[in-house]
Amino acid sequence: MITLTTFRSVPPFAAGYVRDLRVRWALEEAGLPYTLRLIDFEEAALPGYRKEQPFGQIPVLHDGDRVLFETGAILLHLGERHPALLPPAEREQVTMWMFAALNSVEPYLADLAMLAMFHADEAWAGARRPAVEELALKRLDSLDVWLDGRDWLAGSFSVADILMVSVLRLLDSMNLVKRYVRLHAYKTRCTERPAFRKALADQLALYTHQPAAISN
Repeated sequence: MITLTTFRSVPPFAAGYVRDLRVRWALEEAGLPYTLRLIDFEEAALPGYRKEQPFGQIPVLHDGDRVLFETGAILLHLGERHPALLPPAEREQVTMWMFAALNSVEPYLADLAMLAMFHADEAWAGARRPAVEELALKRLDSLDVWLDGRDWLAGSFSVADILMVSVLRLLDSMNLVKRYVRLHAYKTRCTERPAFRKALADQLALYTHQPAAISN
């Protein structure tokens, strides 16, 4: 039995972007049933939960007697159990791109997203944004070049694509990905997959009681 722990409610701007979506997507791709354990922000700070997730974050995955946190680790675990998520012949390439999504791309895109979302009207953010955006665009350009002649990052569709597209979605409100033809097409291919649409719809149903709005 697989149980996924996530927050019972989140601010409106976070609906559709809470990180349990990465795990939901992978579970849907693998056709694995799961149940949700919903917690409040206050519960995440309690000692009992900190024994599962030392930083009080979500998601946490219970898979039998295994308890995992961090989306990269959770997706790697699921991929090792289910070849549809991590084809054995492509294991090294997939793992490499998983690390790349979380370490070489996400910090730059998340930094820009935070400036745009929470500090757009502040003078210090306006002064900093050009440099932050330049770094983010360099990462997008590098990805666009890599995708020349490729549908997916590492041969077949894999957990690496789930992580990378989840990272790219951080910039949904800025339309920067659309500047890059191959990268935009790649993101669209991923977000049009039935498993992604199901995972997103389920998360939005929990947090907003509204149908999914797909942004490419």
